[in-house]
Amino acid sequence: MMDVMPETRPQTPITMRFGPRPADHEKITVNLGFVDLGHVDLLVSEGVYANRSDFIRTAVRNQIERHADITRQSVARKPIEVGLRRYGRTELEAARAAGARLDIRVLGLAVIADDVPPDLASTAIASIEVLGSLQASPAVKRALADRLL
Repeated sequence: MMDVMPETRPQTPITMRFGPRPADHEKITVNLGFVDLGHVDLLVSEGVYANRSDFIRTAVRNQIERHADITRQSVARKPIEVGLRRYGRTELEAARAAGARLDIRVLGLAVIADDVPPDLASTAIASIEVLGSLQASPAVKRALADRLL
């Protein structure tokens, strides 16, 4: 007779991440009516989407594509950087040394580096408009609060 060893499992769950890292996206809350949510859950249960988040991401991307002409027209009217834009200490010091003040416009993610002190950000940045997310230290965000559009 063969001995069967019981299966052992770790005491703590194993977390696996696929897709974007947490720093690559921002979490938002969406309120849906019960019927809309039921439709989403039905599509998930039928295997059309992996989960609710997959459905919502797909729906958002479809709407962005549907209205891409509006985005193109807006970017043509008012220059804006699309994607990830990082502003570091060296770039802001160079702008300040040249007597220039930056008008920052980003669609996506704007990052003001951690080594940028609030006084440098304040003197080098005239205005900042971010359609998406701004990552900066709390002190830098406070220093720029009156310039956020």
